[in-house]
Amino acid sequence: MRTFDFIVVGSGISGLSFALRAAGHGTVAVITKAEASNTNTAWAQGGIACVQSEEDSVDQHVADTLDAGAGLCPEPVVREIVSKGPPAIQELIDWGVEFDEHLDENGEPTLALGREGGHTQRRVLHHKDTTGREIETKLLAAARGNDRIELLEHHFAIDLITTAKLALATPPRCIGVYALNEDTGEVLTLRSDRVLLCTGGSGKVYLYTTNPDVATGDGVAMAWRAGCEIANMEFVQFHPTCLYHHEMKSFLVTEAMRGEGAELIDKKGRRFMTEYDPRGSLAPRDIVARAIDREIKKTGEPCVFLDITHKPADYIKSRFPNIYETCLTVDIDITKVPIPVVPAAHYQCGGVKTDVNGATSLKGLWAVGEVACTGLHGANRLASNSLLEGVVVSKNALSDTLVKIPLSHEFENLDVPEWESGDVTDVDELVVIYHNWDEIRRLMWDYVSIVRTTKRLQRAATRLHNLQREVQEFYWNFRVTSELLELRNLVEVAALIVDSAARRKESRGLHYTLDHPEKDDRHWQKNTVITK
Repeated sequence: MRTFDFIVVGSGISGLSFALRAAGHGTVAVITKAEASNTNTAWAQGGIACVQSEEDSVDQHVADTLDAGAGLCPEPVVREIVSKGPPAIQELIDWGVEFDEHLDENGEPTLALGREGGHTQRRVLHHKDTTGREIETKLLAAARGNDRIELLEHHFAIDLITTAKLALATPPRCIGVYALNEDTGEVLTLRSDRVLLCTGGSGKVYLYTTNPDVATGDGVAMAWRAGCEIANMEFVQFHPTCLYHHEMKSFLVTEAMRGEGAELIDKKGRRFMTEYDPRGSLAPRDIVARAIDREIKKTGEPCVFLDITHKPADYIKSRFPNIYETCLTVDIDITKVPIPVVPAAHYQCGGVKTDVNGATSLKGLWAVGEVACTGLHGANRLASNSLLEGVVVSKNALSDTLVKIPLSHEFENLDVPEWESGDVTDVDELVVIYHNWDEIRRLMWDYVSIVRTTKRLQRAATRLHNLQREVQEFYWNFRVTSELLELRNLVEVAALIVDSAARRKESRGLHYTLDHPEKDDRHWQKNTVITK
């Protein structure tokens, strides 16, 4: 057993910013199942939303967030996170993160601010069109240079260790993590009284997603098995503009492009978005994704198009170099032709239920970022609020851990048992795992996508509950591998999404059902909270 003052599961903006701050107080283990740089943060293109200009205000940012969230954002949570944005941005800059600048009217360099859907002001800080990669690179470099932070790469967190699971006669709390060393096959027992989940989202539960392969909902599944409350899992955000090309199925085309004047058009060049919302292509994501879905179904075409060709070619190449170069690899010159796009699963607005400090319903466990549900995003996340939430709430979480479980406080010396594999064998046929993985993702895309019905949800629930039994049998009979663990987590999270969606008898934000197409504030202006 290895003991740390803090254990962080995940190495994106939430986990690394927490670790860098926590290292000033004690030892930190950062567990990550792949290379530390392989995170949802690194894939973020658009930027980080934060009030920075005199034309903008905290009140305006709060109002935009509340409007996008469709009545489910608690205003005090939104106001706290938004108001704490500027000092958090300064911390990122102090850690080496570089944001794009331009010269103001006095010829002085100042932060260049973009605008995205749902924002009434320019407030999105960015680094070209690879903002997440810039943040991830700089935070990771700072973490590697800190001798109080130990990065455990290629270590898959299997489950949280709780006093309840160990049948200990103490109040339920989290006391550590079991983690699989993927290089050796050994399962480590990692002990800490302060565990932070920062595992990102669950985009890979869907067939088409903008997320990296690591986004398999691990944190939500672990917290659920540990007895935590889970909230609002029905609100899955589909990004409206994922590149439509057979060679590149998960490449995001940032919303910042629409903020700089790109327009959504159909095959004939018709700008269709104003027929759905007066804000046109800059409407919030739930509205734009549903509009595209409807246009595709109405016309029978496989995609719509995003057109920025009216902008100067040099500007496009300098502002969106990654998108320009990536599209060129599949023979699409975005300075000359529109980009074929379709919606794809992008962001999990629900997650482990927490307060604004990241505290969960289980003592000793905090959750921050996409894995968590503070309420900031409500029923639909406002663009570029996610990175802001990660860096702000992780700071709140550190303060909360030090107050609730001071480093001077010593819990009883618990005898935590090592992992026991029991009488298991190696998985004999990986094809079974791959088949189940594929089936989950296809049924979620077909039955629990942008538009839902009660019958579709019932069909999905029936099959998922059967799959859960099959996967549980695999888990107990075979030696754990990363493939088996991801499948176990995927089926848990898929079932949580379906069960949450089935409970909400209305359409709100990202949850749209043909059987209840209207919003019902009288009965459903509340969170969907599920407990074991």
